[in-house]
Amino acid sequence: MDRRTFLGAASAALLTNAVHPNAALAAAAPAAVKPMDLGLIISPFGDPEGTFRRVHEIGFSNCFLSLDGYINGFTPAIANQFGDLLAKYSLVVTTVEVVGPPPLVWDFLRGPSTIGLVPPGTRAARIDALRQVSDFAKLLGIPQVQTHCGFIPEDPADPLYPGAVEAIRTVAQHCQANGQYFLMETGQETPTTMSRMIRDVAMPNLAVGLDTANLILYGKANPVDAVDIVGTHVRSVHAKDGRWPTNPSELGEEVLIGKGLVDFKQVFTKLHRLGYTGAITIERETSGPQQIEDVRQEKIYLENILREVLA
Repeated sequence: MDRRTFLGAASAALLTNAVHPNAALAAAAPAAVKPMDLGLIISPFGDPEGTFRRVHEIGFSNCFLSLDGYINGFTPAIANQFGDLLAKYSLVVTTVEVVGPPPLVWDFLRGPSTIGLVPPGTRAARIDALRQVSDFAKLLGIPQVQTHCGFIPEDPADPLYPGAVEAIRTVAQHCQANGQYFLMETGQETPTTMSRMIRDVAMPNLAVGLDTANLILYGKANPVDAVDIVGTHVRSVHAKDGRWPTNPSELGEEVLIGKGLVDFKQVFTKLHRLGYTGAITIERETSGPQQIEDVRQEKIYLENILREVLA
């Protein structure tokens, strides 16, 4: 999980009975973010208060939670703690995500057999983890659950395709029962393949988490063009930059926003014209003090672009 160490180092029935009043209030009336408001993806595991505090200090009003560290450990105490900290630091959580449990290998050699809901060997465990995080998110009024569904076959006649459709439908149904959208994060599949999956799963709450860089890092599409294909389904955006893969075994390089190939102004303009009103969540895959400095720079860069787009 080194890929997502951002600013940090049970059953639904049991959680519902024990959840703190702050969390219950949030579930009853979740706060909204301003259209295309900047947020940050974080992993609070290990230091929740320090992580939420840093998000507030950098100047964000919202965040996206990567919660793999809590798989099989979503307890009432954690729900209580999160509810208190979100209120204390005036933060809104837009989306939660888990991608595990392991193994997870982020490359082109073992990635197809280890990432997402496509590999049969880990499918049941991943579905269970997504159900867990969905139930946890419901307690805090968080309306969206996201994950990488994996290297979805481009050929719908591929033997892995029907199982992937059913797995995604199963998770979407669970999220629907919790009043949530289930988002497939772009990256391992072409936008056309993702569009086909949305059609074939046929669930009204199945949507897209657009990661601007992943489309490039996996060599699948230009994000500007991807918006033309799946833009009407986008309900979350990860603002990240990168370069095309040049080694056929490894993903492309993720870089500081503004130093890669993503044309953020075009992406945001197209999304704005389509009526997108969700957050723009910064994702920077460095760590420590350098990550904080990078995020500060990226925040200023994107604020300038969004000012033009929204004007």
